[in-house]
Amino acid sequence: MFSKSKKAYKEAKKVIPGGVDSPVRAFGGVIGTPPFMSKGKGSYISDIDGNKYLDFVQSWGPLIFGHSNKEVEKVVVKTAKKGLSFGAPTELETALANEIVEMFDNIDKVRFVSSGTEAVMSAIRLARGVTGKNNIVKFEGCYHGHSDSLLVSAGSGMATFGTPSSPGVPADLTKHTLLCEYNNIKQLKKCFKESSDIACIIIEPIAGNMGLVPASEKFLKECRRLCDKNGALFIFDEVMSGFRASLKGAQGVVETKPDIVTFGKVIGAGMPVGAFAASAEIMNHLSPDGAVYQAGTLSGNPVAMAAGLKSLQMLKAKKDIYKKLNKKAVRLTQGLKKEAAKFNIPLQVDTRGSMFGFFFCTDVPTNMKEVGKCDFDRFAKFHNEMLKKGFYFACSQYEAGFICDTMTNDDIDSCIKASSKVFKKL
Repeated sequence: MFSKSKKAYKEAKKVIPGGVDSPVRAFGGVIGTPPFMSKGKGSYISDIDGNKYLDFVQSWGPLIFGHSNKEVEKVVVKTAKKGLSFGAPTELETALANEIVEMFDNIDKVRFVSSGTEAVMSAIRLARGVTGKNNIVKFEGCYHGHSDSLLVSAGSGMATFGTPSSPGVPADLTKHTLLCEYNNIKQLKKCFKESSDIACIIIEPIAGNMGLVPASEKFLKECRRLCDKNGALFIFDEVMSGFRASLKGAQGVVETKPDIVTFGKVIGAGMPVGAFAASAEIMNHLSPDGAVYQAGTLSGNPVAMAAGLKSLQMLKAKKDIYKKLNKKAVRLTQGLKKEAAKFNIPLQVDTRGSMFGFFFCTDVPTNMKEVGKCDFDRFAKFHNEMLKKGFYFACSQYEAGFICDTMTNDDIDSCIKASSKVFKKL
């Protein structure tokens, strides 16, 4: 079933570390060899062995309209024929920035970059430049890219100064990162009590990197209050949830508003892109207007801008798309939960717009520690069996899943039906 992929993986490992260009793709958290993909159309992807899968990953989020959408393809081809990159400004950047700014009361200006990691790294530098402070507060289980100061582990889980969680990251670069447990107000208060040098709090308001775990409104409001009280800025990392949880991302779901927001994935419709945005007062600190430096040769790449612009325009035109996507996400997760219950398998599920998550555990997880108590072995077996039946879920319990517009109820029902056989086997 996977003979060609096994061979391709073996060859890839000779010239690419681990055979992959992003670690999670190596299937380390599940069973088997990663299928090497050859093409995608709508809700489905196909590998080089000819296996076809209903895709609940959708390139980790950006493909709301599915693979190879004709409208997005058309503008990408048209733009690419004019030139792939100029390293100079184009009107497409302004057009996409206007689309984003129009949606948010707390955003006046946008700076485009080439990845979510760049967006977050730049947003934190901007927050430090604006406040004149050094420390940042992040939460265990929230992934904000692989920049040095964010690759830290929490140790005991109590609020503490961060220590590097990857070789190659100097302790001096992480000593300004304070870690708290997600949704833990007591630890958050302790951070501000122990440090008067906090520039910002950064959070995934809808965490998608420990499975799907939303922050409580009470917790977000406390983050906002502490930032205001202590002269810190509040950053929403919406690289994953932006334009996925709703047209306004988490800001369309929760009441609390951030000072700075980072975007990615969806605003490129599958092309490499990221962005960070804020009020004019904050963004005017950014070079060339201000002293905070940030740059990138491929930032605002015309092909990525064209793809993102078309995608956002399509999302705005389809007023009820998020309700439909969420309805499908609920259909899937509740269906899986019901089938699991038939075999006394505890399964916790949740959705936010077109995002969904599920955990093999008895209680709904609210932080990374609780996610760690879930049955990872059962998840790995479930993933492997569903893959063999033609259903492609994220290859880690720590990742969220995604619904796309082209998925039908029949697609989802076929997945639920297949899951029943898998649950019985488990």
